[in-house]
Amino acid sequence: MAQSSQGLEREQHDGVPLSQVPIGLIVRGMVAILLMVGLVGGLHGYLGLRLVLDPNLGQPWETLGYTALALLFCSIPLGFVASRRKPTLLNQVLYWTSMLWLGTFGLLLSAVLVADIVGAVWGLVGSVPEAQVFARGKAVAVLVVVVPALAFAFLTARGRARVERLTVPVKRLGQGLHGVRVVQISDIHIGPTLDRHFLRRVVEQVNALEPDIVAVTGDLVDGSVRTLRDEVAPLSGLRAPLGVYYVTGNHEYYHGGAAWAAEVARLGLTVLHNEHRVVERSEARLVVAGVTDHEGGRIDAAHACRPDLALAGAPEDVPRLLLAHQPRTAFLARGLDVDLQLSGHTHGGQIFPFMFFVKLQQPVIRGLATIAGIRVYTSRGTGYWGPPMRLGPAPEITELTLVAE
Repeated sequence: MAQSSQGLEREQHDGVPLSQVPIGLIVRGMVAILLMVGLVGGLHGYLGLRLVLDPNLGQPWETLGYTALALLFCSIPLGFVASRRKPTLLNQVLYWTSMLWLGTFGLLLSAVLVADIVGAVWGLVGSVPEAQVFARGKAVAVLVVVVPALAFAFLTARGRARVERLTVPVKRLGQGLHGVRVVQISDIHIGPTLDRHFLRRVVEQVNALEPDIVAVTGDLVDGSVRTLRDEVAPLSGLRAPLGVYYVTGNHEYYHGGAAWAAEVARLGLTVLHNEHRVVERSEARLVVAGVTDHEGGRIDAAHACRPDLALAGAPEDVPRLLLAHQPRTAFLARGLDVDLQLSGHTHGGQIFPFMFFVKLQQPVIRGLATIAGIRVYTSRGTGYWGPPMRLGPAPEITELTLVAE
Protein backbone atom coordinates (compact mmCIF):
# COMPACT_ATOMS: atom_id res chain seq x y z
CA MET A 1 0.00 0.00 0.00
CA ALA A 2 1.33 3.47 -0.88
CA GLN A 3 2.37 5.67 2.00
CA SER A 4 0.09 8.54 2.94
CA SER A 5 1.29 12.06 2.17
CA GLN A 6 1.55 12.65 5.92
CA GLY A 7 3.83 9.64 6.27
CA LEU A 8 6.01 10.78 3.40
CA GLU A 9 6.31 14.23 4.93
CA ARG A 10 7.28 12.74 8.28
CA GLU A 11 10.00 10.63 6.66
CA GLN A 12 11.26 13.58 4.65
CA HIS A 13 11.53 15.89 7.63
CA ASP A 14 12.60 13.56 10.40
CA GLY A 15 15.24 11.51 8.59
CA VAL A 16 15.90 7.78 8.39
CA PRO A 17 13.02 5.71 9.86
CA LEU A 18 13.89 3.77 13.00
CA SER A 19 13.30 0.50 11.15
CA GLN A 20 16.22 1.33 8.85
CA VAL A 21 18.69 2.14 11.62
CA PRO A 22 21.13 -0.78 12.21
CA ILE A 23 20.04 -2.85 15.21
CA GLY A 24 23.59 -2.82 16.57
CA LEU A 25 23.56 0.98 16.64
CA ILE A 26 20.24 0.98 18.52
CA VAL A 27 21.49 -1.54 21.09
CA ARG A 28 24.74 0.37 21.66
CA GLY A 29 22.76 3.56 22.07
CA MET A 30 20.42 2.01 24.63
CA VAL A 31 23.31 0.53 26.63
CA ALA A 32 25.11 3.88 26.62
CA ILE A 33 21.95 5.65 27.82
CA LEU A 34 21.41 3.15 30.65
CA LEU A 35 25.03 3.44 31.78
CA MET A 36 24.85 7.23 31.69
CA VAL A 37 21.58 7.31 33.66
CA GLY A 38 23.10 5.01 36.29
CA LEU A 39 26.26 7.11 36.56
CA VAL A 40 24.38 10.41 36.82
CA GLY A 41 21.99 8.91 39.38
CA GLY A 42 24.89 7.73 41.54
CA LEU A 43 26.51 11.16 41.36
CA HIS A 44 23.25 12.75 42.49
CA GLY A 45 23.40 10.46 45.51
CA TYR A 46 26.97 11.63 46.17
CA LEU A 47 25.80 15.26 46.10
CA GLY A 48 23.07 14.39 48.56
CA LEU A 49 25.56 12.88 50.99
CA ARG A 50 27.78 15.94 50.76
CA LEU A 51 25.21 18.77 50.67
CA VAL A 52 22.05 17.42 52.32
CA LEU A 53 23.06 14.82 54.91
CA ASP A 54 23.43 16.66 58.22
CA PRO A 55 22.09 15.30 61.55
CA ASN A 56 21.39 18.84 62.74
CA LEU A 57 19.10 19.58 59.80
CA GLY A 58 16.46 17.23 61.07
CA GLN A 59 13.13 16.68 59.43
CA PRO A 60 11.54 17.69 57.18
CA TRP A 61 14.60 19.47 55.66
CA GLU A 62 16.63 16.37 54.96
CA THR A 63 13.69 14.65 53.29
CA LEU A 64 12.92 17.76 51.27
CA GLY A 65 16.54 17.99 50.15
CA TYR A 66 16.68 14.41 48.91
CA THR A 67 13.25 14.74 47.29
CA ALA A 68 14.40 17.83 45.41
CA LEU A 69 17.53 16.03 44.20
CA ALA A 70 15.45 13.05 43.05
CA LEU A 71 13.01 15.28 41.14
CA LEU A 72 15.82 17.25 39.53
CA PHE A 73 17.51 14.01 38.49
CA CYS A 74 14.24 12.84 36.90
CA SER A 75 13.93 16.17 35.09
CA ILE A 76 17.01 15.39 32.99
CA PRO A 77 15.59 12.46 30.96
CA LEU A 78 12.14 14.10 30.95
CA GLY A 79 13.68 17.23 29.45
CA PHE A 80 15.33 15.29 26.63
CA VAL A 81 12.02 13.61 25.84
CA ALA A 82 10.23 16.98 25.93
CA SER A 83 12.75 18.44 23.47
CA ARG A 84 11.63 15.95 20.82
CA ARG A 85 7.93 16.66 21.25
CA LYS A 86 5.70 19.53 20.22
CA PRO A 87 7.05 22.76 21.77
CA THR A 88 4.17 23.37 24.18
CA LEU A 89 4.55 25.51 27.29
CA LEU A 90 4.85 22.39 29.47
CA ASN A 91 7.54 20.85 27.27
CA GLN A 92 9.46 24.12 27.21
CA VAL A 93 9.33 24.37 31.01
CA LEU A 94 10.48 20.75 31.34
CA TYR A 95 13.38 21.28 28.96
CA TRP A 96 14.55 24.56 30.51
CA THR A 97 14.35 23.04 33.99
CA SER A 98 16.32 19.97 32.96
CA MET A 99 19.05 21.90 31.16
CA LEU A 100 19.45 24.53 33.85
CA TRP A 101 19.75 21.77 36.42
CA LEU A 102 22.17 19.75 34.26
CA GLY A 103 24.53 22.72 34.12
CA THR A 104 24.09 23.43 37.82
CA PHE A 105 24.68 19.77 38.63
CA GLY A 106 27.95 19.76 36.71
CA LEU A 107 29.26 22.81 38.51
CA LEU A 108 28.08 21.58 41.92
CA LEU A 109 29.69 18.20 41.36
CA SER A 110 33.01 19.78 40.34
CA ALA A 111 32.99 22.13 43.33
CA VAL A 112 32.11 19.36 45.80
CA LEU A 113 34.85 17.11 44.44
CA VAL A 114 37.41 19.91 44.81
CA ALA A 115 36.17 20.63 48.34
CA ASP A 116 36.50 16.94 49.27
CA ILE A 117 40.02 16.77 47.86
CA VAL A 118 41.01 19.92 49.77
CA GLY A 119 39.49 18.43 52.93
CA ALA A 120 41.38 15.17 52.49
CA VAL A 121 44.69 16.98 51.97
CA TRP A 122 43.98 19.21 54.94
CA GLY A 123 43.37 16.13 57.06
CA LEU A 124 46.75 14.72 56.03
CA VAL A 125 48.81 17.83 56.75
CA GLY A 126 47.02 19.34 59.74
CA SER A 127 44.11 19.18 62.13
CA VAL A 128 40.61 19.38 60.69
CA PRO A 129 37.85 21.30 62.52
CA GLU A 130 34.93 19.40 64.04
CA ALA A 131 33.34 17.21 61.37
CA GLN A 132 29.93 18.91 61.32
CA VAL A 133 31.42 22.40 61.30
CA PHE A 134 33.83 21.44 58.52
CA ALA A 135 31.05 19.84 56.43
CA ARG A 136 28.89 22.94 56.74
CA GLY A 137 31.85 25.14 55.86
CA LYS A 138 32.48 23.13 52.69
CA ALA A 139 28.80 23.33 51.70
CA VAL A 140 28.77 27.11 52.15
CA ALA A 141 32.02 27.49 50.21
CA VAL A 142 30.61 25.40 47.35
CA LEU A 143 27.49 27.55 47.12
CA VAL A 144 29.49 30.80 47.31
CA VAL A 145 31.54 29.67 44.30
CA VAL A 146 28.80 27.99 42.26
CA VAL A 147 26.01 30.62 42.39
CA PRO A 148 27.97 33.50 40.78
CA ALA A 149 29.61 31.05 38.36
CA LEU A 150 26.15 29.96 37.19
CA ALA A 151 25.05 33.55 36.59
CA PHE A 152 28.25 34.34 34.68
CA ALA A 153 27.97 31.15 32.59
CA PHE A 154 24.35 31.86 31.66
CA LEU A 155 25.03 35.46 30.61
CA THR A 156 28.09 34.40 28.59
CA ALA A 157 26.20 31.70 26.70
CA ARG A 158 23.29 33.99 25.85
CA GLY A 159 25.43 37.02 25.03
CA ARG A 160 27.02 38.21 21.81
CA ALA A 161 29.67 35.98 20.29
CA ARG A 162 33.25 37.21 20.40
CA VAL A 163 34.94 37.78 17.05
CA GLU A 164 38.22 35.84 16.92
CA ARG A 165 40.56 37.13 14.22
CA LEU A 166 43.61 35.32 12.91
CA THR A 167 45.79 35.35 9.82
CA VAL A 168 46.66 32.05 8.15
CA PRO A 169 49.46 31.77 5.55
CA VAL A 170 48.45 29.47 2.67
CA LYS A 171 50.78 28.01 0.07
CA ARG A 172 49.91 28.48 -3.61
CA LEU A 173 47.38 31.23 -2.82
CA GLY A 174 47.32 33.63 -5.76
CA GLN A 175 47.67 37.36 -5.28
CA GLY A 176 44.08 37.89 -6.35
CA LEU A 177 42.93 36.08 -3.21
CA HIS A 178 45.65 37.38 -0.89
CA GLY A 179 43.79 38.73 2.15
CA VAL A 180 40.56 36.84 1.41
CA ARG A 181 38.45 36.73 4.58
CA VAL A 182 36.60 33.59 5.61
CA VAL A 183 34.09 33.98 8.44
CA GLN A 184 33.17 30.76 10.24
CA ILE A 185 30.18 30.05 12.47
CA SER A 186 29.59 26.65 14.00
CA ASP A 187 27.50 24.74 16.55
CA ILE A 188 24.69 27.28 16.73
CA HIS A 189 22.19 24.66 17.97
CA ILE A 190 18.94 26.44 17.19
CA GLY A 191 16.31 24.53 19.15
CA PRO A 192 14.40 24.58 22.44
CA THR A 193 16.40 27.41 24.06
CA LEU A 194 17.87 29.29 21.08
CA ASP A 195 15.53 30.73 18.46
CA ARG A 196 15.35 32.97 15.40
CA HIS A 197 16.20 36.09 17.45
CA PHE A 198 19.53 34.61 18.47
CA LEU A 199 20.25 33.48 14.90
CA ARG A 200 19.30 36.87 13.48
CA ARG A 201 21.82 38.52 15.80
CA VAL A 202 24.52 36.06 14.64
CA VAL A 203 23.72 36.77 10.98
CA GLU A 204 23.94 40.51 11.61
CA GLN A 205 27.33 40.09 13.31
CA VAL A 206 28.64 38.00 10.41
CA ASN A 207 27.41 40.38 7.72
CA ALA A 208 28.91 43.36 9.59
CA LEU A 209 32.33 41.76 9.07
CA GLU A 210 31.79 41.92 5.28
CA PRO A 211 33.27 38.45 4.65
CA ASP A 212 34.35 37.16 1.26
CA ILE A 213 33.34 33.59 2.21
CA VAL A 214 31.07 32.31 4.99
CA ALA A 215 31.48 28.78 6.35
CA VAL A 216 28.78 27.17 8.51
CA THR A 217 30.42 24.07 9.93
CA GLY A 218 27.54 21.99 11.28
CA ASP A 219 25.34 21.45 14.32
CA LEU A 220 23.04 24.19 13.16
CA VAL A 221 19.96 22.74 14.89
CA ASP A 222 18.50 20.55 17.60
CA GLY A 223 15.12 19.60 16.18
CA SER A 224 13.34 18.60 13.00
CA VAL A 225 12.74 20.75 9.93
CA ARG A 226 9.02 20.63 10.66
CA THR A 227 9.58 22.16 14.11
CA LEU A 228 12.37 24.65 13.38
CA ARG A 229 11.83 25.82 9.80
CA ASP A 230 10.80 29.32 10.88
CA GLU A 231 13.54 29.54 13.51
CA VAL A 232 16.38 28.99 11.01
CA ALA A 233 14.91 31.29 8.35
CA PRO A 234 17.28 34.18 9.23
CA LEU A 235 20.13 32.05 7.88
CA SER A 236 19.04 33.12 4.40
CA GLY A 237 20.29 36.61 5.22
CA LEU A 238 23.98 35.62 5.20
CA ARG A 239 25.91 37.44 2.47
CA ALA A 240 29.36 36.81 0.95
CA PRO A 241 30.48 37.50 -2.65
CA LEU A 242 32.41 34.20 -2.97
CA GLY A 243 29.69 32.07 -1.39
CA VAL A 244 28.03 30.89 1.83
CA TYR A 245 28.79 27.20 2.45
CA TYR A 246 27.33 24.66 4.85
CA VAL A 247 28.23 21.15 6.00
CA THR A 248 26.26 18.91 8.33
CA GLY A 249 27.15 18.19 11.94
CA ASN A 250 26.26 15.16 14.01
CA HIS A 251 23.17 16.83 15.55
CA GLU A 252 21.50 17.28 12.17
CA TYR A 253 21.46 13.48 11.83
CA TYR A 254 19.53 13.09 15.08
CA HIS A 255 16.69 14.99 13.41
CA GLY A 256 17.03 14.16 9.71
CA GLY A 257 20.35 15.02 8.08
CA ALA A 258 19.10 14.79 4.50
CA ALA A 259 16.04 16.89 5.31
CA TRP A 260 18.17 19.58 6.93
CA ALA A 261 20.60 19.64 4.01
CA ALA A 262 17.64 20.20 1.69
CA GLU A 263 16.21 22.95 3.91
CA VAL A 264 19.52 24.81 4.17
CA ALA A 265 19.87 24.61 0.37
CA ARG A 266 16.34 26.03 0.06
CA LEU A 267 17.48 28.99 2.17
CA GLY A 268 20.13 29.76 -0.43
CA LEU A 269 23.31 28.32 1.11
CA THR A 270 25.61 26.01 -0.85
CA VAL A 271 25.48 22.60 0.83
CA LEU A 272 28.73 20.69 0.37
CA HIS A 273 27.85 16.99 0.53
CA ASN A 274 31.26 15.43 -0.01
CA GLU A 275 31.90 17.85 -2.85
CA HIS A 276 33.73 21.06 -3.66
CA ARG A 277 33.51 24.36 -5.45
CA VAL A 278 36.29 26.44 -6.99
CA VAL A 279 36.04 30.15 -6.25
CA GLU A 280 37.95 32.75 -8.22
CA ARG A 281 38.94 36.38 -7.85
CA SER A 282 41.34 38.32 -10.06
CA GLU A 283 42.51 35.08 -11.74
CA ALA A 284 43.39 33.46 -8.38
CA ARG A 285 41.50 30.32 -7.36
CA LEU A 286 40.64 28.51 -4.12
CA VAL A 287 39.01 25.09 -3.65
CA VAL A 288 36.27 25.13 -1.01
CA ALA A 289 35.37 21.53 -0.15
CA GLY A 290 33.01 20.12 2.45
CA VAL A 291 32.15 16.75 3.93
CA THR A 292 29.24 15.30 5.86
CA ASP A 293 29.73 14.72 9.56
CA HIS A 294 32.31 12.16 10.65
CA GLU A 295 29.51 9.96 12.08
CA GLY A 296 26.89 10.68 9.41
CA GLY A 297 27.32 7.31 7.71
CA ARG A 298 26.42 5.43 10.90
CA ILE A 299 22.90 6.84 10.69
CA ASP A 300 22.50 7.27 6.94
CA ALA A 301 24.83 5.31 4.64
CA ALA A 302 24.38 7.93 1.91
CA HIS A 303 25.96 10.49 4.24
CA ALA A 304 29.25 8.74 4.99
CA CYS A 305 32.09 11.22 5.48
CA ARG A 306 34.28 11.06 2.34
CA PRO A 307 37.00 13.71 1.99
CA ASP A 308 38.36 11.74 -0.98
CA LEU A 309 35.08 12.26 -2.84
CA ALA A 310 34.88 15.89 -1.74
CA LEU A 311 38.24 16.62 -3.38
CA ALA A 312 37.94 14.28 -6.37
CA GLY A 313 38.66 16.26 -9.52
CA ALA A 314 39.83 19.36 -7.66
CA PRO A 315 42.67 21.21 -9.43
CA GLU A 316 45.99 20.18 -7.95
CA ASP A 317 47.71 23.55 -8.24
CA VAL A 318 45.06 25.37 -6.22
CA PRO A 319 44.99 25.69 -2.38
CA ARG A 320 42.32 23.62 -0.62
CA LEU A 321 40.02 24.67 2.19
CA LEU A 322 38.04 21.81 3.79
CA LEU A 323 34.91 22.29 5.91
CA ALA A 324 34.39 19.36 8.30
CA HIS A 325 32.36 19.48 11.48
CA GLN A 326 34.65 17.33 13.64
CA PRO A 327 38.40 18.03 13.93
CA ARG A 328 39.24 14.31 13.78
CA THR A 329 38.06 14.27 10.15
CA ALA A 330 41.59 15.45 9.38
CA PHE A 331 42.73 11.84 9.81
CA LEU A 332 40.43 10.86 6.92
CA ALA A 333 41.79 13.73 4.81
CA ARG A 334 45.43 12.76 5.32
CA GLY A 335 47.35 12.87 2.04
CA LEU A 336 44.70 14.87 0.16
CA ASP A 337 46.77 18.05 0.11
CA VAL A 338 44.37 20.05 2.30
CA ASP A 339 45.83 23.43 3.28
CA LEU A 340 43.33 24.34 6.01
CA GLN A 341 40.39 22.57 7.65
CA LEU A 342 37.66 24.46 9.50
CA SER A 343 35.85 22.53 12.23
CA GLY A 344 33.77 22.91 15.38
CA HIS A 345 31.97 20.24 17.43
CA THR A 346 33.96 20.59 20.66
CA HIS A 347 32.42 23.88 21.91
CA GLY A 348 35.83 24.37 23.48
CA GLY A 349 34.50 22.23 26.32
CA GLN A 350 31.63 24.71 26.97
CA ILE A 351 31.55 24.32 30.77
CA PHE A 352 34.62 23.99 32.98
CA PRO A 353 36.03 21.39 33.63
CA PHE A 354 34.50 19.32 30.81
CA MET A 355 37.01 20.56 28.24
CA PHE A 356 39.47 18.11 29.76
CA PHE A 357 37.23 15.23 28.64
CA VAL A 358 36.94 16.45 25.03
CA LYS A 359 40.45 15.14 24.37
CA LEU A 360 39.11 11.62 24.88
CA GLN A 361 37.26 11.95 21.57
CA GLN A 362 38.92 14.74 19.60
CA PRO A 363 42.61 15.51 18.92
CA VAL A 364 42.13 19.21 19.72
CA ILE A 365 39.78 21.30 21.83
CA ARG A 366 39.95 24.69 20.12
CA GLY A 367 42.15 27.00 18.09
CA LEU A 368 44.70 26.37 15.35
CA ALA A 369 46.58 23.07 15.41
CA THR A 370 48.19 20.58 13.06
CA ILE A 371 46.44 17.20 12.82
CA ALA A 372 47.65 14.44 10.47
CA GLY A 373 49.76 17.02 8.67
CA ILE A 374 46.77 19.35 8.12
CA ARG A 375 46.29 22.72 9.75
CA VAL A 376 42.93 22.65 11.50
CA TYR A 377 41.09 25.54 13.09
CA THR A 378 38.53 24.39 15.67
CA SER A 379 35.88 26.90 16.68
CA ARG A 380 34.54 27.10 20.23
CA GLY A 381 31.10 27.30 18.65
CA THR A 382 28.66 30.18 18.25
CA GLY A 383 25.78 28.82 20.33
CA TYR A 384 25.67 26.07 22.93
CA TRP A 385 24.21 22.63 23.43
CA GLY A 386 22.17 21.45 26.40
CA PRO A 387 22.72 23.64 29.47
CA PRO A 388 22.35 27.33 28.51
CA MET A 389 25.75 28.03 30.02
CA ARG A 390 29.34 28.65 29.01
CA LEU A 391 31.95 28.75 31.74
CA GLY A 392 35.43 29.32 30.32
CA PRO A 393 35.12 29.07 26.53
CA ALA A 394 32.99 31.98 25.27
CA PRO A 395 30.95 31.70 22.04
CA GLU A 396 32.78 32.81 18.94
CA ILE A 397 32.52 33.96 15.36
CA THR A 398 35.83 33.41 13.59
CA GLU A 399 37.34 35.69 10.95
CA LEU A 400 40.25 34.00 9.18
CA THR A 401 42.31 36.07 6.77
CA LEU A 402 44.16 33.90 4.25
CA VAL A 403 47.44 35.31 2.94
CA ALA A 404 49.96 34.04 0.40
CA GLU A 405 52.81 32.18 2.05
